[in-house]
Amino acid sequence: MRETNFIIENNARHLWHPMAHPAEMQAHPPRIVNSGEGVEIVDIQGKKVLDAVGGLWNVNLGYSCEPVKKAIRDQLDELPYYSTFRGTTNSPLIELSYELAEWFKPDGLSRSFFTSGGSDSVETCLRLARQYHKVNGQPERTKFVALKKGYHGTHFGGASVNGNQNFRRNYEPLLPGVIHLPAPFTYRNPFNTTDGAEIAAAIGRLFEDEIAFQGADTIAALIVEPVLGAGGVIVPHETFLPLMREICDRHGILLIADEVITAFGRTGAWTGSRLWGVKPDMMSTAKAITNGYFPFGAVMISDKVAEAFESNKNSVGNIGHGYTYSGHPVGAAAALATLKETRKLDVAANAAARGEELLAGLKALQNKHELIGDVRGKGLMCAIELVSDRAKKSGAAKDVVQKVHDATYEAGVMVRTSGANVIMSPPLIVTAGDVQTILTALDAGLAAARA
Repeated sequence: MRETNFIIENNARHLWHPMAHPAEMQAHPPRIVNSGEGVEIVDIQGKKVLDAVGGLWNVNLGYSCEPVKKAIRDQLDELPYYSTFRGTTNSPLIELSYELAEWFKPDGLSRSFFTSGGSDSVETCLRLARQYHKVNGQPERTKFVALKKGYHGTHFGGASVNGNQNFRRNYEPLLPGVIHLPAPFTYRNPFNTTDGAEIAAAIGRLFEDEIAFQGADTIAALIVEPVLGAGGVIVPHETFLPLMREICDRHGILLIADEVITAFGRTGAWTGSRLWGVKPDMMSTAKAITNGYFPFGAVMISDKVAEAFESNKNSVGNIGHGYTYSGHPVGAAAALATLKETRKLDVAANAAARGEELLAGLKALQNKHELIGDVRGKGLMCAIELVSDRAKKSGAAKDVVQKVHDATYEAGVMVRTSGANVIMSPPLIVTAGDVQTILTALDAGLAAARA
């Protein structure tokens, strides 16, 4: 690799960054992360900080998980790549499909379709949902229902069901036939209540109204994150997802759980769906499936959906969809090792325990800092929403949010900001001491923004 001065000088000059304005990145170049160990990262200046972002919700086992690294190295020596398109496959992928069927058995999911990441997985779910209804003789079921504040990746289908205009506005027109319901958000909602059960019931009524208006026989699926992530860590009331499941069942609508973030333990349960006692028809996964060490994803498919395709006798059941890197043998080997370590370390239990500590600490910071309007979280996905006026709930200015971010980093912790939200999703192996480090640094960041 070239010398440090060259790297710093060329930062953002020839590279456009995801989710950022190219001009802003050139004016204020991003931090350069050079190494990682355990739950910490080190920047190009040698500063070591605790990574409370967990890469991007995905480095659940931290940066030093040797079994996963070894699995990748060994597989590169054995078979670095081969296609899994019709007629060929590979051994680690077959083993992984078995292990995932066992892992997701409590969710009622028994088949897998492999992808290169979360956006691919969402796109696959949307396409298979439409095809499922065609296989069942209902070709007019093409529409999708989603939630405002929901995030489902950046492909045209995923961006279309996204519920945040930041990921939509510059790319419209998007996919037609998408209906958005309000998010189950106690802090901001159109129902003039903070009662989660009332909000869930109100959204259910709106869903029923839309079904009556659109016609149930035109709707393919509802897609929802069990806990909304990038939209600000919105935790629904416990009645919300079971109610959505019941409405879907009554009207023949598939339920897609987008668990790119929530699968594999982040919420304190092994899946977000399991957290609420719901079995989806399909589930999109990625991120933590390889601990972030290799781009990989899997769509998990229920017996009901699998039966429709596998009993089909004509070309409508043919899956004309896939990716060059679907079922990549190195990704499959990484996933097998990750699943083994994830289970051995029981990171879901740790996420639940450490998440309670983090959430309690954030609420204590809310009592101390007027800048915090709301605190939300489930397991090790937490957020604080910064406001300029608590009574009006007006969001904090961009420069104030940046001050919190920068001062927190200087105090030794990397956090993520999205709008007025400060989001924390650390590796699931963090200790109680690590949680305290996060809270102490964030306290310093909030104080600096107030100064």
